[in-house]
Parts: sequence; C-alpha cells; structure tokens
Amino acid sequence: MNLPAATSGDANESELIQLLLKRQAELNSLLEITQAINRNNSNTVLFEMLEVILKVHLRVGKMRLLIRDSSHFYCAARYGGEYETVKVLQQVCQALQELKNIEHLGSHPSPDLCQYDYFVPVLHKSDLKAFVLIGDFDTKPDLVNNDLNFMQTLINVIVVALDNKKLFRERVQRERMQRDMELASEVQSMLVPLKLPKDQQVQAASLYLPNQNIGGDYFDFIRINGDEFLWCIADVTGKGVSAALLMANLQASLRAWSSVESDLKKIIEKLNSIVVVNTNGERFITLFLGKYNQQTRVMNYVNAGHNPPVLIMDGAATTLNQGTTIIGAFDELPFVNSGTITLTPGSLIFNYTDGLIESADENIFLSDVQIAALVMKYRDLPVGDLNRSILADIQSTYKAKMNSDDITVLTIRIL
Repeated sequence: MNLPAATSGDANESELIQLLLKRQAELNSLLEITQAINRNNSNTVLFEMLEVILKVHLRVGKMRLLIRDSSHFYCAARYGGEYETVKVLQQVCQALQELKNIEHLGSHPSPDLCQYDYFVPVLHKSDLKAFVLIGDFDTKPDLVNNDLNFMQTLINVIVVALDNKKLFRERVQRERMQRDMELASEVQSMLVPLKLPKDQQVQAASLYLPNQNIGGDYFDFIRINGDEFLWCIADVTGKGVSAALLMANLQASLRAWSSVESDLKKIIEKLNSIVVVNTNGERFITLFLGKYNQQTRVMNYVNAGHNPPVLIMDGAATTLNQGTTIIGAFDELPFVNSGTITLTPGSLIFNYTDGLIESADENIFLSDVQIAALVMKYRDLPVGDLNRSILADIQSTYKAKMNSDDITVLTIRIL
C-alpha cells in the first residue's frame, strides 16, 4: 500500500508548529530567568541558566558575556572554545565599544573577533552597558534575526537585574552606614559636656560645630575635687565612627587616669600608650591638657602638638606651647615638658581646634598672633559671647565659610 506524499500544506503546518514550540520555549526561558531574579538567586545561578538556554534552545556553541563596570568591561560568563587572555578581551572591548547594533563578525579583520559569529549589544540610553559574543551558532537562516533579538532581550533582562541587585546592595550599605553614623553621633554627643561651670571662681563656655554628623574634635571639663579641675581639647585624625570610638576611648582613659594620677606628664604618656595600642600607630591625636588649682591659683598644662591656647592675663596675651609632640604617632613620646603659671583674677584661657583658623573656600590660615589679637579684642565679653564674636569676626573679616573642618572652642575665665 502506497502512502500519500506530504503536501506543501503539511510542511507549512509542521514548520508553524515548530515555530510555535520555539516561541513557547523562549517564553518559558524568559519566565524561568525572571522567576530566578525574583527569588534573588545568585549571579552564578543566572549565568548557569543563561548558558543552558543558549546551548539547548538557541544552539550557541560558545559565548562570552562582557559587562561594563564603571569605565571598563569584565567577562561575567563564558563557555566553549579556547578562553582568551584578559589582555585579548580588553582589546576586544576596545574594538567593539562604539558599536550600537547587532553585528556579524565572521569577516571582521581582527583574528580574535572573526572566530565569533555575532556581536549582540545591550544598551542603556545609547551607552553600551554589556555585550555578548557568540560563536558556533547553529540555527536556521530564517530564524537568525529572531534568535539574536531574543538573545538580546534575555541578556538585557539579566544585566538590568544585576544592576538592580548592585544598587540594592549599595542602598542597604548606605542605610547601614547611616544607622551606624547616627548611633555613633549619639555616643559622641554623650562625650561632650552638657554643662560647664559658671560660678564665683570660674566661668566656662564652648562652641562645638562638627563638620559632619560625627566630627574629630573633642573637649572635656573634669572636676577632680573641690579645689581642682582639669580640661582637655583634642583633634582626632579622621571622622566618622572610628573617630567617635577613638574619642570615647580617649575620654574614658583620661577620666580614669585623672582620678588617680596628678602629674599631667604621666597622664599624657599613658594616653599615648593607649592610643598606640588601640590604633596600631595608624591614628594620632593633637591634645591640650590643663589643670587648675583654685586654692593655689596654679595652672599646669601639657600641649601635645595642639594649636596653642591663648592666655590673656594682666592685659597681655601669651600662647601655651610647652608640652610634647602628637600622641599616637610614637610608641614612646620623645620628650614631655609641662608649663606652670600662677593665674591672676580675670585671666582668660581660649582653647580651640584648627577648624577655627582654616577656611574651606579660600587659602586662609590664621596665625597664633591673629587669634591672640581677636581674643584680646573681645576679652571683656562674657565667655559665651566672646566665642561667638570671634567666630563671627573671622567669617566676616576673611569672607570665609568655616565648613571644611570641625570647629571647637572652649573658653575659661578664672575669677
């Protein structure tokens, strides 16, 4: 019995069925990739799924997927053929980065590129975001354009997903850092004295203006006993959480040692050792430490590389320079000197950090003499008004925006 020959209608119907099945497979592949993205599967899983789709459904023998990261491309996924070196891939990227459309590479003059069949780009606002090189592409001639377009769509979905994951990670990291900064800011605010003495023997006032939520400046006022008090002003290198932690450690150490040790030189040496151990010599602190006895009217001080405070006494201005180098830079301080002065009634000590004498917008750096002149100018004002007047004078006279560094001022008047 002879079977009837297949008609052209049967052939067309078969081709149509094959085409519909192919379209269904493409939709299924796209759905699987989308579901994997929604499940937040790793990049490795996405690239493995892409490889299966290209190999099985699109009959691609070899592939190189290159994705832009800032100013350069990196090979995110690859299979088939002999793998190129990083140098060769860089040359390939250089040759292709201006292309905007799908290109046939079979006759490309580059020996590295002519081994591939097609270049398939993924664009974002006309910029090349990624591209795929495919080779050993075994598909029907009439399906080439369809397969390449689907491939482009598929890779675009994956690249956008990778970008979104990266942006999400960055956002989470920023939020975590913000929470850490807020916590550290709260901790740091607890380190700054809320109240300073204003009585018949001493008056004190401060300005504390951190450049960021967490600055590197620190000051403290510690009542040791009924007759003595100690004050400190310091500038820690760096800002942020690490600076806040170092300041907290400095405050705890200073308060602990000042309660058991009366010699400022020994306290400075102890603080230096603690900072060196805690920072491995990677951070340092400039610091001024002063102590005053209200019965004897004697002030002792050590200046560890800090901006010298200005002392106004009997109508004359002097700077308090005696001391040592910055703490935290050396395992042992090379020398430690101290100053001793008997203060007369009305004496004024103006302490500050370098943010007061530096400008963000102009090349301005005030000298010790200029600061002393400003303190002399406003010496008769109440200590709080004196601080604000000096800051306003600097901003007005030098047209300086004082926002490049933290600003801390601590003024003490001995009555």
